Amino acid sequence: MSNVFLFISPHFPDSYYQFVAALKERGFITLGIGSAPYYEIPEGLKNCIDEYYCCHDMDDFENEKIAVEYFIKKYGHIDYIESNSDYWLEKDAELREIYNIPHGPRPKEIAEYHHKSLMKKYYEKAGVSAARWTLVTTYDKLKKFARKVGYPVFIKPDNGVGAIDDHKIHNEEELLDFYEHKPSDVIYIAEEFIEGELVSFDGVSDSKGNVIFGCAHEYSTGISDIIANPELDVFYYTVKEADPKLVDVGCRVIKAFNVKNRYFHCEYFRLTKNKRSLGKKGDYVALEVNMRPAGGYTPDLIDFSQSVSIYNIFADSIAYDENREDLTKQKYFAACASRRFTNSYVHTIEEIRYKYYFNLCLEKDYPPIFSDDMGDHFFMARFDTEEEVNEFHSFVNDVK
Repeated sequence: MSNVFLFISPHFPDSYYQFVAALKERGFITLGIGSAPYYEIPEGLKNCIDEYYCCHDMDDFENEKIAVEYFIKKYGHIDYIESNSDYWLEKDAELREIYNIPHGPRPKEIAEYHHKSLMKKYYEKAGVSAARWTLVTTYDKLKKFARKVGYPVFIKPDNGVGAIDDHKIHNEEELLDFYEHKPSDVIYIAEEFIEGELVSFDGVSDSKGNVIFGCAHEYSTGISDIIANPELDVFYYTVKEADPKLVDVGCRVIKAFNVKNRYFHCEYFRLTKNKRSLGKKGDYVALEVNMRPAGGYTPDLIDFSQSVSIYNIFADSIAYDENREDLTKQKYFAACASRRFTNSYVHTIEEIRYKYYFNLCLEKDYPPIFSDDMGDHFFMARFDTEEEVNEFHSFVNDVK
């Protein structure tokens, strides 16, 4: 009997149908629940999904439960429920708990992926440095912490991802203002500020928490920078070969979290100068874990860089508990440069297409839900050298 894999919102982003296609190729019965009517889902998804249930209001959890129960009555026990989307992770876990789905994290594990304070014990278990921190409870405790680690301090909601409602606090006056005006129903975590370059370690794990595929990204801007300045463009790239030090740190963290058969995106700071409490220049400091793909079309960027299909690797992990992709193919630096419709640029889109005709791999508008954080229109291109990546960045993103 075939395993049954239920994918939540398989139509968005529109490239995610490839997860479903890869699972179907490996013999799974593939089912989907999404908010889009059937006629709107991509043709590629229609061709590989056994049945799709349109759930018009997926934010109403009862509607999702009705859809799952329909599939259980028709197909029997479901083996996997997954979305690979941060928006649905907590509900995915609740569905696994309610219907006793054997694979995938339950609500307690998801809470540890989402709460920044709960991540800290796993970094310690992995032997990886992380910023000193405290939960924001009383003002006196917060002030004492800030004086201990020094200003600036970084304060953000303990539960959640990204940089929504982040605060960089430079002095005691700003600290008091934050404390007096923060919402009473949100728990915040305060951390010492880290001077470093943002990088990530992305990949897929097996059933024992071993990394069966990993790669690295470099970022020119962080989400917190974009929130502070919404006109900023986003530029990041997948490197040809990940720094072995980052691979070691990343693998230890995934093993400590015991992340089973999952796609992960874990963020780190690479120190730009020595810091007594954290390490030496060039060392990696843990920022946060995300047990799902990075935002937007990053899985496709990985494919362009590493000459693999990350969608196949994910399916191989689920189906065979190993990676069956050929990892010896030529690798590239693959860059994603986005633009804002509100900015005026030195070079036109037509000039970019002409100059980088042989490098461009993908170009399109971001869906509106991504545009605030990631930009409005993006180009993905791959190169042999990092110098070419930097030139591409300038050519696409230089403003008038």
